[in-house]
Amino acid sequence: MLTKAPRGTKDILPEENLKWNFLEKTAQKVAERFGFQQIRFPIFEHTELFQRSVGETSDIVSKEMYTFTDRGSRSITLRPEGTAPTVRMYVEYKLFNQPQPTKFYYTGPMFRYDRPQAGRYRQFHQFGVELFGSEAPEADVEVMKLALDYFTALGLDGLELEINSVGCKKCREEYINTLVKYFESKIEMLCEDCNNRFRTNPMRVLDCKQKGCQDAVDEDVPFITDNLCSECDNHFENVKKLLSGLDIDYRINRHLVRGLDYYTKTAFEVVSSSIGAQNALGGGGRYDYLVEECGGPATPGVGFAVGLERILLALDKQNVDLPKADTYDIFIVTASKETTHYKSFNLLHKLRDEGFSAIMDYDGRSLRAQMKRANKLGVRYSLILGDEELQEGICQLKDMESGTQQSIPLDDLIERLTEIIN
Repeated sequence: MLTKAPRGTKDILPEENLKWNFLEKTAQKVAERFGFQQIRFPIFEHTELFQRSVGETSDIVSKEMYTFTDRGSRSITLRPEGTAPTVRMYVEYKLFNQPQPTKFYYTGPMFRYDRPQAGRYRQFHQFGVELFGSEAPEADVEVMKLALDYFTALGLDGLELEINSVGCKKCREEYINTLVKYFESKIEMLCEDCNNRFRTNPMRVLDCKQKGCQDAVDEDVPFITDNLCSECDNHFENVKKLLSGLDIDYRINRHLVRGLDYYTKTAFEVVSSSIGAQNALGGGGRYDYLVEECGGPATPGVGFAVGLERILLALDKQNVDLPKADTYDIFIVTASKETTHYKSFNLLHKLRDEGFSAIMDYDGRSLRAQMKRANKLGVRYSLILGDEELQEGICQLKDMESGTQQSIPLDDLIERLTEIIN
């Protein structure tokens, strides 16, 4: 137990961390180009926040949350998603008093007790965006376009945008009653989860992946898009019109309702055929009641989140070339520990102070071993400092790729290196 990470978690070693840095830096670049500002919120929140926002009947709340009682007898939950904490922050700091819309993005770990599988972990990572204060369909399309631009910037292709409308309180109540009556005659076909929740949240049956539930949804099933109020219908039509105006291909998936109870109107997912059955890279939608339900004023909102582990899986499946490790600029090779080591150590830190990435051997290895190490690390230049060089006030600079070597006066070293390396 002391030498193995907990099931459903994964260590990120230096070589793989380069990929993570690429994902996160690209997320920052794209989000800020769209005018979103970065936020950070706690790893854990009061359990009631997720119970109220995500929904008691959702899989997250009913089966997947990491919840515990702290030393103050408070119920605390490791964050399973990022929208609810962002809403809590928005309300707590009265950000609704700022000029609207307000636009935020975040990256970081989330936690759900789920069955580990490819691209899915119990500690996983998300990049998400949230936009508050606009009910315009342009806001919906903006976050969809941001998600698609992010995937494009990473080098992914073959993706598909799926959209749907899940209505609002006005049109959903009557629709849910109709849906309950429909599933009552098929209750024996439903899985245990859907059997327990179909009266309270029957829309979840529509996107259940269990075979019995899929068989229960035949051609006669009523869909919310056939029962939208005029406001929701007009909103959805404008979303489709705006997407077409941007030449963004999309597919209407009338089964798509997402897994969280707070969604209203637009719901969407970006899917990839390259990662198997669990093909959603991420998704989101509109949540026009959530701020109010969490204690704030009535405020529309829309956002999305994407799973970084899923993205890495898709990048690997599509053989996308990712950035390689940056090599060190200089490896200082000392020919004599007795006479040149301390001079080399001082020179090492002088080079670092000037902005060069530099390393050296501290343990008195042979000249050959040091050069071998420099070559293995892919260092661009070896700077050789021996007794003779020290006496003459020079060093030998060797280009590790071409093998060429030149003498440089130590007094001119910084200036010459700046010319050569930069």
